[in-house]
Amino acid sequence: MNFQQLRIVRETVRQDFNLTEVANALYTSQPGVSKHIKDLEDELGIEVFIRRGKRLLGLTEPGKELVSVVERILLDTQNLRRIADQFASRETGHFVVATTHTQARYALPKIIQWFKADYPKVHLTLLQGSPREIAELVETGQADVGIATESLDKVPELASFPFYSWHHAVIVPEGHPLLALEKVTLEALGEYPIITYHEGFTGRAHIDKGFADAGIVPDIVLSAIDADVIKTYVNLGLGVGIVASVAYDAEQDRNLALIPVPDLFPANTTRIAVRRGTYLRSYVHAFIEKVCPDLGEEAIKAVLKPQNGAE
Repeated sequence: MNFQQLRIVRETVRQDFNLTEVANALYTSQPGVSKHIKDLEDELGIEVFIRRGKRLLGLTEPGKELVSVVERILLDTQNLRRIADQFASRETGHFVVATTHTQARYALPKIIQWFKADYPKVHLTLLQGSPREIAELVETGQADVGIATESLDKVPELASFPFYSWHHAVIVPEGHPLLALEKVTLEALGEYPIITYHEGFTGRAHIDKGFADAGIVPDIVLSAIDADVIKTYVNLGLGVGIVASVAYDAEQDRNLALIPVPDLFPANTTRIAVRRGTYLRSYVHAFIEKVCPDLGEEAIKAVLKPQNGAE
């Protein structure tokens, strides 16, 4: 038994049992992948995968048990390296943060600036993606932390902490009729074309819920994954925008007016997540504590322990 065999088993599950994709991901050949799997099964005396001819269709019952152990072994191996790195070079390393456009553009710049100043020898990589992609990057170890409003608290393998709460707001061009209203209502918004986030991004589910609870079907003429696109088309007069309030910059968006509507849609909470069971370098702890000042290192470590059903 060797680590390459274990990596192949894990990657086979991740690649939905497509051995060509497994070989590509691990920079090896498909026959080599098949041989490693067969050698492991022969050594253990069990079949790990369900087969139809040469195709793999899924995991056998013992295979399901084995995969959870493989995940723990490979995670602990990664932790051993991180522990060694921690004590060999405390202030150097590679730190990957996965987040959405909204967080990267509006919530994180000052925190990233602080981190680069305090840890100049740590190479920080900022990856952007959808909330689901972010959760997967953290779960598979491709990112150290993930920051998003959706998805992160739905994955048992991830431990997440509240970053900040926020509301949606309405943006319109200067002189828009909505600015003359004493109070903007969902009924008033429903009279205009709506430009807002794509489904699954930046609290879109709460926007849909607000309208649905009021029995209103909004005319959403354009949806986008980031606020800058939304603001561009609102500025062109194509509709009324609904964005995260933090995405409005009075100086840069001087042609647009912000209308706070904290009572129209449920509040949103952006979260920061890490994978349970992962050993975090000191600079990752420092980053999380900067984002969540009320958390201490011991509290973070306690939450990171694998859950009983996710070990």
